[in-house]
Amino acid sequence: MDSSSAPVTVPNPTGLVHAITVTALVAGTLDYAAAITNYLLNGGREPIRIAWYIASSLLPRETAYGGGYVTAAFGLLVHYLIATGWTVLFFLVYPRVALLRRSPALVSVIYGAFVWAMMNQVLVPLTRITPGPFNLTAAATAAAILMVCIGLPNALLARRHFARA
Repeated sequence: MDSSSAPVTVPNPTGLVHAITVTALVAGTLDYAAAITNYLLNGGREPIRIAWYIASSLLPRETAYGGGYVTAAFGLLVHYLIATGWTVLFFLVYPRVALLRRSPALVSVIYGAFVWAMMNQVLVPLTRITPGPFNLTAAATAAAILMVCIGLPNALLARRHFARA
């Protein structure tokens, strides 16, 4: 039997959807928890403001911050949709780029930096959020959070999923 007649293994789409869902929930939750922790460590007193800030990317600022738990829930939904988008992208690219299958630590740094750059230089400027002045310490902290909370779960859980598939 030649290799052209060998059976083709088709990935289980249900398994892929499950892996993406779990990874997005883990990454989104870690990222949100890190945002709350960072906010509180820097003197913040109302963590709900993080969700309102995210909601203000799509809603007028007054509506987002004045909408109570409804707009906070909307902001949280938007946050998880963004985390899911970054996870889907990673899982789509992972089997095609050999570098991503090497060191999860290195990949987490590269992907976290990529997510930070895309969020801050491309996506956030397309929203209603008015960026403040650049702060190197805040930018480095945000990038490090994305490396650990988005990059690392994606690198580890994609590796696990594709090793099984």
